[in-house]
Amino acid sequence: MAFYRKNIGGLHQALRIAAGIAVAIAAFAYLTGAAAWWLALGGAGFALTGLVGYCPMCAMTGIGRGGAS
Repeated sequence: MAFYRKNIGGLHQALRIAAGIAVAIAAFAYLTGAAAWWLALGGAGFALTGLVGYCPMCAMTGIGRGGAS
């Protein structure tokens, strides 16, 4: 039983996961301190939306499957 409806497709999910992981790795490679942690956290959040297939911002704007595009 799902508590949400997926609103991003398979390719979009894969791109979000890859981009989120890349941002998190780049954050620690090029930055230090709190900035690296905050950027890595943002990348992890982006990857997480790809893993679960639901993006709250896309849902608010009506972008995605079944939205009012």
